[in-house]
This record gives sequence, structure tokens and C-alpha cells, in this order.
Amino acid sequence: MRRTTTARGLAAATLALALSFTLAACSGDSSDSPSASPSASAGVDAAADKAALAKVKLEGEAGKEPTITLPSKPFNVTSFVSRLVEDGDGAAIEDGQNLTVHMLVVDGKDGASQGSTYAEDAPETLTAGATTITELDEVLKGAHVGARVLLALNAQDATQVYALEIVDAKTIPARAEGEAVAPVEGLPAVTLDESGAPSITPVAGDAPTELVVQPLIKGSGPAVTDGQKVTVKYTGWLWDGTKFDSSWDSKSTFPFTVGAGQVITGWDKGVAGQTVGSQVLLVVPPAEGYGDQDKGTIPPNSTLVFVVDILDAS
Repeated sequence: MRRTTTARGLAAATLALALSFTLAACSGDSSDSPSASPSASAGVDAAADKAALAKVKLEGEAGKEPTITLPSKPFNVTSFVSRLVEDGDGAAIEDGQNLTVHMLVVDGKDGASQGSTYAEDAPETLTAGATTITELDEVLKGAHVGARVLLALNAQDATQVYALEIVDAKTIPARAEGEAVAPVEGLPAVTLDESGAPSITPVAGDAPTELVVQPLIKGSGPAVTDGQKVTVKYTGWLWDGTKFDSSWDSKSTFPFTVGAGQVITGWDKGVAGQTVGSQVLLVVPPAEGYGDQDKGTIPPNSTLVFVVDILDAS
């Protein structure tokens, strides 16, 4: 649950949103709901975009910030387009793995850098096979750790070019695993389907006015600490049981750094101290959530309910 927009809604956003460059995050804003890639929109010339990207040069030593050289300026594409520049010699990438990705992005207008993860050695995390960018998922199929990819996109009439380097791939659990914790009276009842995806039965009465952090499954891993990057799956509802977002529905995971302000306060407080492998019920009052902001399908002053599976922390 990020502060402003859904990371998976790429139809009117840049890849920077998808890869957390802006550290914007999930809300119930319907304008950011999962939608078709821009490559499916009108006016796209996929063949021309592929030919244009083939002329972009990616140079430099693996593990260090590369150089992107555009064939001309301004450089433009009409959609998402990507290509595998060089495969790696590491382990094969498998769908569902957490990919650790270094990246550099440049402006298609003049080639100027718009951001890099190399300088501070702060790579991003993607889910293999579920990046929400079909073109990227396709080029990574059959690729190996160390692979280097060029990706170009057009959003809001501006082109950006990304260099991605897959520096690690880690298999993480698909769901929380551990010892079940007895439910607490007065809180929404949680039911899991065969895959582990949660649903809730809301309770009558007024919502709590303080943050509630209730473990449902106690994992056997280490406790999460501030500053760690965690990978979770989650579903969110309003207090009345209306679902507004779920990473289970998009078959993806969500990474964020605990205590860094990348998510609502209720998440930072609720996840810190929990053990890896745990599943936690969070009841988040407005003061720890979005306050009086209108977030589309999340009305102002809403109390939010989340079930969060903590799958990994590093």
C-alpha cells in the first residue's frame, strides 16, 4: 500500500512508477487500476519502435552504470518496446522469482540521465513474469542472471529509455507459512482460498480508532527491521468489506523499504517487528492511512483493512 498511486497501473504512467522510481504506491484510485499496456493503444507502430530501439547502444562494464547512446535526438517510440542486449551467465530466471535490478533511465528528448540505481547501489525489485510489462516479461523468458535489457516507452507524449541489468534472482515463498494464530473477537474474520489468497467477513460496529496489528500466521523467519526491503503480498478492503486492491489478483508481489516513508504509516508500523513468513491483519485508521484525502475508491477518512503476507526481507 503505497502513498499515492498503484504501481501496476502503467497505462498512463511511466515505467518509473512501475519500478518504484517515484516511490508512489498503491491506493484505490481507479485511474491507476491495472489496465492494458500502452502498446495496445491507438497509433502504435510496433515494428518501427523495435527498429528504433535496435539502433540504441548500451555500453559499459557489467555491474557498473552503463552508457546509453541514442541514434538521434529527440528519440521517440509510440509504445513499450524492449530487447535483450546481452544474456547473463548466471542461473536461469524463473517466473515468480524476485529479480534484483539495477537501472539507468535517460530522456529521449536529449539523452540526459533521469535517474540511476547504480550511484547509491540501491537496485529495485521486480517479479519475474509479472512485471506488468508484457514486452519486458517476454525478453526475460529464458534469460539468465546478468542479462542486460533496453526498454523504451512513451507516456504522456514523452519517451524514456531504460537500461536494466538483472543482478540477482531469488525464489521466495508464494504465501505466508508458519504457525496459525487464534483469531481475535471483534476483528474481521479472514478466510484463505487454496492458493492462500485472503478474503474477509466484516464485523458490525464502529471501526477501531487506533492501529490494530494482529498476526494471523507466525512465520519462523527473522523479525523485520526498519531499513529492510520487504516483499509482500496483500489485499486491502474498506472497513465495510469493500475490496479496493490486491496483489493476489495481479499475481504479483510488492516490495518496499520499511520505515522509509514509501507506504502509509500503518504499514510501516504494522510490518516492522513481524517475522518473515508471517501473515498479519492490519486495521488502519485514517490518521495512519490517507486521512481526509480522496483516493478514488478509497473515500476520505476511511479505515482500511489489510491482510499482508511477509514473504522476504533483506
